Amino acid sequence: MDAQRAQEICNSPQMENVTYNGTRIYIEHVDQQSGKATIHPLDEPSNKQSVSVTNLVER
Repeated sequence: MDAQRAQEICNSPQMENVTYNGTRIYIEHVDQQSGKATIHPLDEPSNKQSVSVTNLVER
């Protein structure tokens, strides 16, 4: 995924099916300059991590 699409998903009121390493995640924030996204697994909102948007997969 690219940073622009990750930002679109982050801003969307609709929940998109996005995964990181096979786990469904929620995108909290996207830094388009660095190409990083702050995410967390859907079932673990306290487990936040910063990852490259290129590792996110839209299903």
